Amino acid sequence: MTEPSVTLVKGVVMARLKVVRWNRYGHDRLYANLPDGTAVAWADCRTGKITILRDEHRAAALRVLHEHLRKIPPAPPATPALLPPLTPSDDLASRSPGTAVRAKLVEERPGPLERFIARVLRRPTAGDSWRTGLIGERRVGAELGRLQRQGWRVLHSIPLPGGADVDHLVIGPGGVFSLNTKHHPNKTVWVGDDTARVNHGEPRPYPRKSRAEAARVRRVLERYCDFPVPVEPVLVFVGVTQVTVAATQHTVRVYREREVSALSPLPPVLTPAQAEQVYSVARHRQAWLTP
Repeated sequence: MTEPSVTLVKGVVMARLKVVRWNRYGHDRLYANLPDGTAVAWADCRTGKITILRDEHRAAALRVLHEHLRKIPPAPPATPALLPPLTPSDDLASRSPGTAVRAKLVEERPGPLERFIARVLRRPTAGDSWRTGLIGERRVGAELGRLQRQGWRVLHSIPLPGGADVDHLVIGPGGVFSLNTKHHPNKTVWVGDDTARVNHGEPRPYPRKSRAEAARVRRVLERYCDFPVPVEPVLVFVGVTQVTVAATQHTVRVYREREVSALSPLPPVLTPAQAEQVYSVARHRQAWLTP
């Protein structure tokens, strides 16, 4: 005889939920699923926080997830990795906005003939896009100076393995924010869940890459901190005439350059001591050397 998929408890229909443990990408979760595999809730095994996805199954989900959470033994305290003493050459606090972009400009500077041909044909050179990016990062860096005056820590142009870099990193009691600057003078921008469009053009993976960058930053910081470090991705558009964000897009913060000060009044998620510890790790070049 097949076991029924629902049961009646005090007049309320409660689904028989199957609990599955999921452990990937640094997350350890318990999912409460319906018989067809649909998730109705999940619990963070580290914090015990439960997120309800289907409110009609709230009671059943809370019951089974609390029951399984009690059976999970406490995790052993994490032992963070150690960094060598900070030296002036490894201190990223002195880097100015666009440091990595300036290096690209020098490296890929076109020769006289290429500049002449581009000028005659009215075509942009490789250096033009880097120059535009540099202007954007400098403008955002100037805006972030306001946050610094309010006690936030700000780092610029953090070098990553493979030639990439984090444009700006903002650290304070309100959390850690990985900022990706995009300079599109006099253009309109639409931002969706995974892509963005500039002047209704081809989709660009700005949101998806911003989330991946924030996840990378979190992995680095948590390697050297003995507590969870929340890192949020932020897209900052410079010089645009309009920014439209899709109603479904809620995983990446989207600002114009003069709006980044909106980070200042956020409620605290880190203690002042934790924020300082994160900053001491983030400013150390050696912390970012591991891919």
